[in-house]
Amino acid sequence: MEATTDTYRPSGEQWTIRHGDHEVVVVEVGGGLRSYTWAGRPVLFGYDETEQASGGRGQLLTPWPNRVRDGRYEFGTGGPLQLALSEPAKHNAIHGLVRWTTWHVVEHREDTITVGCRLRPQQGWSWALDLTVTYLLGDDGLTVTPSAQNVGVTAAPFGFGAHPYLTTGEDRVDRLTLTVPAETSVDVDEQSIPVGRSSVEGTDRDWRHGRPIRETVLDNGFTDLQPGPDGRWQVRIEGPGGATTLWADAQAFPFTQVFTGDTLSEQKRRTSGVAVEPMSCPANAFASGDALVVIEAGRAWGGTWGIRPS
Repeated sequence: MEATTDTYRPSGEQWTIRHGDHEVVVVEVGGGLRSYTWAGRPVLFGYDETEQASGGRGQLLTPWPNRVRDGRYEFGTGGPLQLALSEPAKHNAIHGLVRWTTWHVVEHREDTITVGCRLRPQQGWSWALDLTVTYLLGDDGLTVTPSAQNVGVTAAPFGFGAHPYLTTGEDRVDRLTLTVPAETSVDVDEQSIPVGRSSVEGTDRDWRHGRPIRETVLDNGFTDLQPGPDGRWQVRIEGPGGATTLWADAQAFPFTQVFTGDTLSEQKRRTSGVAVEPMSCPANAFASGDALVVIEAGRAWGGTWGIRPS
């Protein structure tokens, strides 16, 4: 497939893959998902090619997902590191370092594309990683396979997440039914940093059996996600237009964040899908070490997640 190029597209080049009624557009800026449609129905609430991604929409979150408190952490023997505070309102570093990085095509066929970039040392980050993400369309939807190769000389801290907004074509998220197979919620403070965990049993965070969202406000982390026989957990939304499911390998992604968009701009607030974010670690893992992946020099990390419309 030919890439289309236009210097006025904020997300850079647009790379399309197709399989049957499935169509996905991946972008050069950030290497993420701009759109996904199935039989003409939106599966993701993305953004137009004339727009810049906002609210993390469709973006890849690495080398950490979610937040680092005050942007400060220590790893190895190099002393404290200070990341740029990319969420100044809460005094955090948020969603990694590659959301606005230029990615390149490694391989592109009709139904699959692999994009990559090298994450180099910079403010608050002292390591080198070769990052790739493969997007593959099939009869069952989209499969996403990220990987990270440590091309430096010392072990590197690492986490991965993604930020798709699922939709069934509804006008408001209030009309959706949500299922999250998590037994535990992540409790956070005013900076949205974890301070503990709680059982969802008997609370308003119990979505295990599916229930209508209605006016519920969600921007919550979950863990102890129960997988099926295939080793994958599934978060599902159902609405007037059908259903959309995000699944992830439970070992690679033991956490997820679910967000109903209540802090977005007024135009998109609760009207632009539900963000379901597969994450390898919770917020602040760089500082707390909780579920933090350590990639030794010369070694790699990988995982798999995907999206299925029905």
